[in-house]
Amino acid sequence: MDERVGARLFFKCENLQRTGAFKARGAHNAVLALDEAVAARGVVTHSSGNHAAALSLAARTRGIAAHIVMPANAPAAKIESVRRLGGHIEFCAPTIQAREAAAAAIVAANGATLIHPYDDPLVIAGQGTAAMELIADIGALDAIIAPVGGGGLMGGTAVAARHLLPGIRILAAEPAQADDAYRSWRSGIRAPGIAPDTIADGLRTTLGVHGFVLLRALLDDFATVSEGAIVAAMRLVWEVMKIVIEPSAAVAVAALMDGRIDVAGQRVGVILTGGNVDLDRLPWQAG
Repeated sequence: MDERVGARLFFKCENLQRTGAFKARGAHNAVLALDEAVAARGVVTHSSGNHAAALSLAARTRGIAAHIVMPANAPAAKIESVRRLGGHIEFCAPTIQAREAAAAAIVAANGATLIHPYDDPLVIAGQGTAAMELIADIGALDAIIAPVGGGGLMGGTAVAARHLLPGIRILAAEPAQADDAYRSWRSGIRAPGIAPDTIADGLRTTLGVHGFVLLRALLDDFATVSEGAIVAAMRLVWEVMKIVIEPSAAVAVAALMDGRIDVAGQRVGVILTGGNVDLDRLPWQAG
């Protein structure tokens, strides 16, 4: 992998995290911060899967209810993970508007606290601990890269990395077919997500307000990648590194493998965001 990119790559393997994704960090930080009276009414979120599972686990850890709104087209593996962890699922149409409306209805009905999947300061702070741990383990890095969906991970990564290593380059990657964050970063105006159509289901979200502010302030470079490049990167990691990552995690790898961002000769941290994959529907299988 180093030879192909011409750099030293250091992978933070959040696919090995609890619930199989970095989302466990932010969900626990937010849920454990609730006072007892508020927590007793439970928590609610909308998510395609990884935050849903993470919030279900955090709620179970604290002994409270988790109400999860999931799009009807969420991967089967992620739905099953939420169910195993005790989350109460309500399905909705696969749009941001439908997800937000369903979550708001649950809040209104039972007083549960909304733990937003990415646009929440406590969630963002929790996600930043992945970069903190990577830098603590590896030491100085020239650059760090992560994928962008709602901006929670990228925002937390940027804050933590810039604080610990002021001279580091903060890099981001996004699917070209779900590029609202890239367009927002370039223009300075938060762009709406318009019918994102990408295999990277965890990145089909709209850039949050907090994420937008942090990316505009701290991001040094941004690349978008094709669907083919995402699938190729996912398979390459499996073949070369012998670990399974999901398409969303492969986006950052694809940006490096395709030379979308120049990191030649540098020490680069790469956040592999998760490994929750439907093994019966791998993207390179026929049919």
